[in-house]
Amino acid sequence: MRETYEMGLGARGDEAYEALMAAHEGLSEAQSHALNVRILLLLANRFGDVDELKKIFETARAYD
Repeated sequence: MRETYEMGLGARGDEAYEALMAAHEGLSEAQSHALNVRILLLLANRFGDVDELKKIFETARAYD
């Protein structure tokens, strides 16, 4: 099931994307994957709602 999420970043969405891409610059594929996991865990901890995180994980997986 794919849920629809509002763009919570508003006009700064492109800025956030550019910052994410810059964080990955110069990393190997393995390092990039590891960085993504660390980012996910940090954001999940900040978010703090396990049930909502499960929905987000399900939605993200639905794009495969």
